[in-house]
Formats: sequence, C-alpha cells, structure tokens
Amino acid sequence: MTALPLGAGAALDDGHRSWHRDALQAEVDALAARLVAQRTQVLATLMDNGACWVVADLAATAAGVVHVPLPVFFTPEQIGHALKASGVDTVLTLPALAARWAGAPTIDIAVAAQPLAMLRLPGAPVPMPAGTAKITFTSGTTGAPKGVCLSADAMRQVAEGLVTAMAPLEIQRHLCALPFAVLLENIAGLMAPLMRGATCVVLPLEQLGLRGSSNFDAARFQEAVVAQQPHSIILLPQMLRAWVGHLMQSGQRAPASLRMVAVGGAAVGTKLLQAAEAVGIPAHEGYGLSEGASVQTLNLPGSARAGSAGRALPHARLRIALDGEVEVAGSLFSGYLGSTQAPPVWWQTGDLGAIDADGFLHIQGRKKQVMITAFGRNVSPEWVETALRGENAIAQAVVFGDGEPTLSAVLWPTRPDLPETALQAAVDAANATLPDYARIERWLRGRADFSAVSGLATANGRPQRAAILQMHADALETASRPTP
Repeated sequence: MTALPLGAGAALDDGHRSWHRDALQAEVDALAARLVAQRTQVLATLMDNGACWVVADLAATAAGVVHVPLPVFFTPEQIGHALKASGVDTVLTLPALAARWAGAPTIDIAVAAQPLAMLRLPGAPVPMPAGTAKITFTSGTTGAPKGVCLSADAMRQVAEGLVTAMAPLEIQRHLCALPFAVLLENIAGLMAPLMRGATCVVLPLEQLGLRGSSNFDAARFQEAVVAQQPHSIILLPQMLRAWVGHLMQSGQRAPASLRMVAVGGAAVGTKLLQAAEAVGIPAHEGYGLSEGASVQTLNLPGSARAGSAGRALPHARLRIALDGEVEVAGSLFSGYLGSTQAPPVWWQTGDLGAIDADGFLHIQGRKKQVMITAFGRNVSPEWVETALRGENAIAQAVVFGDGEPTLSAVLWPTRPDLPETALQAAVDAANATLPDYARIERWLRGRADFSAVSGLATANGRPQRAAILQMHADALETASRPTP
C-alpha cells in the first residue's frame, strides 16, 4: 500500500485525538484492502471534514480506486447526476445520510473511529481517461456540470509545487477550513501539508463556523483559529471578508501563529488584502482551476504584488495568447468524464489576463463575460465586481450591462440588516475608483444569498451569473434604464 510521508509530529488532529502516521497508515491499509476485496471501481464519499474523509481519500489512491468527493450541501439531484455520470458503485457516507439510498445493500463500518455506512450501487462503467484517480465536478449547482478527471500524477505535481514554494515558511500546522470535497482544500490543504510532514487540523466544519456552503460565523471561526494556533489556512474571499469585518468590529487580531492565509476561488481585491493585513491576517491571493488540478499561481510572503494572483508555482507554466486569454500547461487534467478527447498541451482557461515584467499574473475577467456597452466600451464585470466587494457593506456583487448604456448590479450585503443607504454609500465609494463607463448606475439587493444551496453560486463561491440574471431579470429591466 502507499506509505504516508514521514513527519516528526501527528499527521492529523481531529479535535479529539492526534493521528500519528503509523496509526493513520493502518486505517488507510485496512480500508484499501476492503475496497480491493469487494472490487470497488469508483468510490463516492459524502461526509463532513474529518479523519475518516482523509482515510477514504488515501485508501482510494492506495487501492487504485477512482474517488468522487461529494459536498454534503449538494442537492439530491446534484448527487444523483454525479453518481450516474461517474459510474459510482460504492458510496461511503454517514449513517444519517445513507437513507437517501433506501434498499441499497449497506455495511456498517468504522473508519478512523467514525461510524459510517458503505453502500453498494449498481454503477454501470462509464468511459473515462486512463489513469483517472479522482473526478471533481466543475460547478455542481445547475444543469449538468462536467466531471474533470485527474490523475494521481497531476495532483502530486501540484502538491509538490506547493511544498517547494512554501518551504521557507516552515508550515507545520494547517487548519482545514474548506470542505475537502472542494479541490482547492483537497490538494493544497491536505495533500501538500501531509507531503511536507505537517499536521492537518481536520475539525468538523461547523466547529469552524461554516454551515452548508455559505453560512459563515466569523466569530466562531476566530475562536477556533485562536484555539488551534495554525500556521496556515485557505479561505474563500467571502470568508476572509467576514473574518476581517468581525476582527475590525470586535477590536481583535488574528493569532500571531499565522504565516500564510491563501485566498482563492475569486478575485480578492487590494482593499480587502490591506484590511486583512491591518488586523494581522497574512492574506495572499492565488489562482487556479480544476483542469489544472487546482493551484497554478500564488502570492507568497516576501514575493507578493497586491492586485495580482501571484507568480507561477514550480509545476505550472503560463502564457498569454494573442487575444489576452490565459493559457496554462503542466499538471493538466486527463480529460472530461465521458469524453475520449485528451486536453491540449496548453489549456485555454477562458480567463483574460496579463503577466507583468516580474512574472506576476493579473486576471482581468472571463473572456466570455466581457460586456460591450451601448457606447462600444469593453468592460469586464469581474473588474467592477472586485471594486464593489472591496467595500465593507458588500459581500457579493454581480454586474450586468451588455448592450446597455450603463451598468447595473445585483448586490448581497455583508449583513442582512444593512439599510439601503449603506449599500448606496458602498456603491458610490466603488464608483469613485472607476472610470465613468464602468460605474454602477442602478443596483438591486439580491432576493437570495449567492450560495450553492440557493443555486446562485458554485461550490467554491463563484456567482452563477445566468441563475442570478434569471432570478432578477424583471427588476433589472427597470433598474438598468438610466434616468432621462
């Protein structure tokens, strides 16, 4: 079986016990042997963060089984799509969730001291690229998202690149704050620290203030960070924004133990990074994509440029096409689930960007989302949205205006009790930093939060523009008309 890298301390800390590498290896070997014995081909996991998830992930690799991680906040329809599309024949989940598969043969087992249910499904084999070790779905919120097939080699390259780049920080304790089913945490927050020999703190997400995909209690998160004293954390921008806001309001600071807080999933913005620094959070923005097995670039302490996504990590190569599209090579995925077409050597990311003279990548929005106003000006909505989210009152913003004389926005506030005047003041402040053609003339308060549960965001927090537009189209028809 695959052996865990050696380390001086524990591999995992689940809040109840520390799992040293020999004990963890024994759990991995036992589950891997069971998967082999029952001839599992494709394993889906549906569970919270914890030692049992880590064991399942490592055991799937050791047994040569394809792993399909599923977030617990996926809807039954999303889960059903993923299971069928991947040909899953075994599901490992919590007993309370096993009722979703009534009638399926079930075995009660314990993994890393956690009672679980192992269900057998009549999964039909589906075509997938040779060497597929993991399948991650690109959005998992609406429609039929594509399954990205990753090899063990591609994921290992990314983890090794992160270990090399972050070696000077001497990270020995990483607090896992995102669901393991999110590829970013799986690779950068679990594989890389374990490869380095560090300890991963794997608490249930609710203990960190995260419930579902988007309900985040920053006060509870601060308590957990103070108690755990980690060296590193990975956050989504909206989590960082809420944490910074809580620290500013309460007069607290982040623990001095922190050496690196990586932020990914969407643009962060210089103002938020500066606010984070002011309360003791060493926040640094990165960039990545599922097709590149997660992280491609990262700002690091001593090698950072605000407003950029950082320099390429050792495993990644980047270039800018003639039309401004960012292309990446190295550690690429093997292909999409159900497709026999292999990806090209250079993958077109769909993102527009530039690489400056010092090698820092600057993302300038999505190629397909560039709007052309009625006055012929090209505007990237992400540029304007980053300016809006830089204001303390605005948690999320989506900008529209293609073919319109002025831009409009749907906003979600940082607190539900914020009055309209506070949002208007935030819009005015953001507008002051933008040229006239990129300013927001009309805005609406969102009818629902931008989350995977509402269907208005992906699992990693990216707003689903089409869904937001559909929900607010009637109001935007009026809001997008400028005053005569």
